[in-house]
Parts: sequence; C-alpha cells; structure tokens
Amino acid sequence: MNKKIAFIGAGAMAEAMISGMIAKKLADPKNIIVTNRINAKRLQELQENYKITVSKSAGDAAHHADILILAMKPKDAEQALRSLNKAVHADHIIISVLAGISTGLISSLLDAPVPVIRAMPNTSAAIGYSATGIAGGKFAEVKHMQLAEELFSCIGTTTCLREESLHAVTGLSGSGPAYVYYLVEAMQQAASSMDIREEEARDLIAQTLLGAAHMVKMSGDHPQKLRQNVTSPGGTTEAGIQMLDHFQVKKAIEQCVKRAAERSEELGKMYSRPSTQEIV
Repeated sequence: MNKKIAFIGAGAMAEAMISGMIAKKLADPKNIIVTNRINAKRLQELQENYKITVSKSAGDAAHHADILILAMKPKDAEQALRSLNKAVHADHIIISVLAGISTGLISSLLDAPVPVIRAMPNTSAAIGYSATGIAGGKFAEVKHMQLAEELFSCIGTTTCLREESLHAVTGLSGSGPAYVYYLVEAMQQAASSMDIREEEARDLIAQTLLGAAHMVKMSGDHPQKLRQNVTSPGGTTEAGIQMLDHFQVKKAIEQCVKRAAERSEELGKMYSRPSTQEIV
C-alpha cells in the first residue's frame, strides 16, 4: 500500500497496528506518521523502534496523510477531531478504532463529507492475528471498505458487520485477548502450585491453547462437541469441568463479554453529544 497513514494517538493499539503493518510489509515505515497530544517521550520511543515519522501536531500529520487512524482515548476524541477540521478533506479516509464512538459522531465533528470507517481490532494485530470487525459510516463507499479490509486483513482476520454490532464485537474479540491471558494466569498459578516451572508451564499452556483454537477453527464442530470429545465419563477432564461448573465459570465468562459490550455502549452515549466548546 503506497498511501500515507497517520495515527492520531500513540497508545498500545496504535503500536500493535504499526508493528503488524510493518511486519507484513503493508506499509513502509516512511509512510507512517504518528502523533499524540502531550507525550513526546512516547513518540520518540515509537520513532526509534519502528523508524516512522512523528509529529507534535495532529493537523500537520493529517496534512501529509491519505488515511487517518483515530487511536486516541475516547475522552480525547472531540478535541482531536475539532483540531483536525481545517486539515481534513473529502479525499481523506478516516478509520476509527475508538471503543463506543460512532461514525455519526465523528462525521458531525468534521466539516468535510469524509468517509468514516469504524473498526474494532485487538492487540494481536502486533503479530498478525487480530480479529477485527469493521463497519462503514454515511460517506463510506465500497472502495473505502475494501481498502479498510485490505489494511486489517494484513494484521489478522476481518469481518464486515452493521455498526450497531460493534459494541458486541468490542466485548467479544476487542477485549477477548485479555480474557485468554486471564485464563493463562490462572493455569500458570495452578501449575506453579504443583511444582511445574513457569517456563515449562508457559510452553504447555500456549501449545494447548493454540491446538484448541485450531480445532475450533478447522474442525467445523461445535465447541460443546469438541469439549465432550475430550471429556471421558469419570475421567480427569470431567473432574476439572465439574469444578468449572461448580464455580459457574461459563456464566462468569458470558457476563464478562456482555459487560464489556455494555461498557462500549456506555462510552458511546457518554460521548454522543459533542460540546459547543471551541478548541484553541
């Protein structure tokens, strides 16, 4: 991709995407610009690590870019978008990875009829294994969606959905890696209590999760059937599953995903009414 890409925001998601795009050779580092509001040290770190261009001005970064990726904190979105008003034009493509912030709100804060695409990747983008949901806003055409699919497909899988489904995607795959890491923490603690060294446990757990994930993806079987295939009556796995049922782990995970999705909706409502405050 020869287009210049500007990241407005320099947090973990921006770095994950930058790392993934460079690793997959989707973008040349010289065509990537990053800016944030106040953290000059963070910009220096990214510049040194990835040989990209950094800017202290969002407007200047936008002026030199074709694609703008909004990756700031949701609470900073309004101020950042208002500061971009004079720099953004109809030929730009805006891609937002902000949890809960609608394409409609983004469009309302920009003067130009610019295509806006909302995306929810996850931090596995850094190694090319993100699961990303995308949805187009009012001015997004097929060609814009195709470009977004190309961008995110190079850092994992991409699924096009209706925008109203992205709250659920946020709770499921956006926050999903953290749930898996939480599980790994628990399995490592159990292994440690049984005198298995951390390095040994890490390898065993990682390969177990990798194998199970591939089984889900490649076998075509329902996860319940896959679980039953492992669970012999009266065996070790059944004993373990009984403990999960005892502590209602399945219910806890379901509520975990739903609560994260609800929080995405809450964030959307929190920032759904742009203020009339002028940015100076």
